[in-house]
Parts: sequence; structure tokens; C-alpha cells
Amino acid sequence: MQEVQTVHVPVLLQEVIDILAIKQGSTVVDCTAGGGGHACAILEQLGPSGRYVGVDADVCALERVRARVGEDARVTLVRGNFRTLDTLLDLAGVEAAHAFLFDLGLSSDQLSGTTRRGFSFQRDEPLVMTFAADQDDVVVTAYDVVNSWDESTLADILYGFGDERRARKIARAIVEKRTQAPIETTAALAAVVESVVPRIGRVHPATRTFQAIRMAVNDELGALEAGLSATFERLSTHGRVAVISFHSLEDRMVKRTFRAWGESDAGTVLTKKPIIPTPEECNDNPRARSAKLRAFERH
Repeated sequence: MQEVQTVHVPVLLQEVIDILAIKQGSTVVDCTAGGGGHACAILEQLGPSGRYVGVDADVCALERVRARVGEDARVTLVRGNFRTLDTLLDLAGVEAAHAFLFDLGLSSDQLSGTTRRGFSFQRDEPLVMTFAADQDDVVVTAYDVVNSWDESTLADILYGFGDERRARKIARAIVEKRTQAPIETTAALAAVVESVVPRIGRVHPATRTFQAIRMAVNDELGALEAGLSATFERLSTHGRVAVISFHSLEDRMVKRTFRAWGESDAGTVLTKKPIIPTPEECNDNPRARSAKLRAFERH
């Protein structure tokens, strides 16, 4: 493994390795390669004949993984969103895999790095918020959502995806502001939110708004549903899938999906309750606080 500049710390790393129970010679598909933290730990378990397939819509993430693992013949990296997992696995020549991992949400590199895609209000960047860096792959951007979607729809996504109690007030403020001039940057959007939401404690008032818009732009729940469906079809006998979620809607979808698979006698839910980070991990990595890990094994 090589040292590479990344600020991302993998969440629940040992718990993931333990629950996937990776054996030497296995094929493991990491559907969210991210900063490569899980990749390095997985490769340590695979032995010389195993295979790691890393998928990510962000080409920058794949570059970080390659820089981190080096020219390892066991590693195949594929650019794309896991909503098209079937196609991506065909491209990688993978018929079935022994383990799948989903680490949902944003990596710290996307939040802290200068992506020019506007994931964070900590820098003034264009309102994009797409996982895909290639604009040819982009259907809708955060700019489109903020400047084109009607007030009631904005309020619905802020409440539904962000659990934002002041969703209607924020939506109204956005619509009023954009009638004067388009809202083009993260700083401008954050300022609109701050104008109607008081700051309490250390959490920025725009945190939930940015999360909700990002989830809408990337259709994250739709992508997860499609990705899990493809995973089930490609999972080997006694293979396992693990999902780390950071949002209650994602966790609920994973819980219901795994339960349905179990009730159809296709396998066993390995986590009756989600595995959560220890207090020590949360202290070392505050972004781990909302993480929940669930896993399933196919018969």
C-alpha cells in the first residue's frame, strides 16, 4: 500500500471486516470505493488469488484508491454509480461475488477537499452536488433544484430528506431570493438558510438543507434500491452484503430489504439491530456518529 493524500477515515472498519468474513481467494465488490480505507483492509484479507472490484461515480475517488493500493493485479476499478451495478459488474467481468460493501453518503475528501461541486458550505463553490465529476453524466444539479423547483417541492425534499423542521420557511426564502437573482453558489445558498434559521450550537443551519438537496440531486434512495437489487442477484451462496448508512431513510430501506430477503428464505439477516460506532470511534471521528451497519448472508 502507498501513502496518499486523503482526509477520509473509514467508518466501522473492523466491524465491516469481521461481518463480511472475507476468505482468501474471494471476490469482493466495494460499491463505494471512496478514499480506499476499506479497500486496503479488504485486500489484506483476500490473499494472492482474491479480487477487489472498486466502484465509484467519482473518478477522483478511484484515482485516490489506485494511488493508495498501487498497481495491484487483484484490483479492478470501475467508474459508475451503483444504480447500474449490473452493467458495471459485466464490464468488470464479474458474474458473482462473495461480498458486497456499500458505504453510503459523502467521503470526507468530498466534504473537505476542493471538488468545485459544492458539497459543503465551508467553501464558496458552484451549486452542483453531483457524485459524477463528468458533466456528461449529470441529469440535474443543485443549481437546477434551487432555482427551478417549485416552493412546495423544495419544502417536501428539505423535510423528507433533511428532517428539516423549518423546511417551508427555507423553501419560501429560497424562492423569494431567486426572484431577485439566481442562487449560484454554496455561500449564497447557505446565506439564504442562515437568514431564516438561527444558529444553535456548532451545527451550521444549512447542514440539513445541503444534505437534502444532495440526496435529491443524486436520487440516492433510488440508486440504493437499484444497487441492492443487483447485489442480491449477484451474491454467491453464503455470500454477504454489508451496508453502512448515515440517514434514517437509507437505514430503513436497508432494514426492510434485508428483512424481505430473509422472509423469502433467501438467507439470514446478520444484524437484528444495526451495529453502531463505539464512543471511542465517535470521539476520534465525529462523522461516524450517525453510522449504522447492517448485513445479510445469502443461503
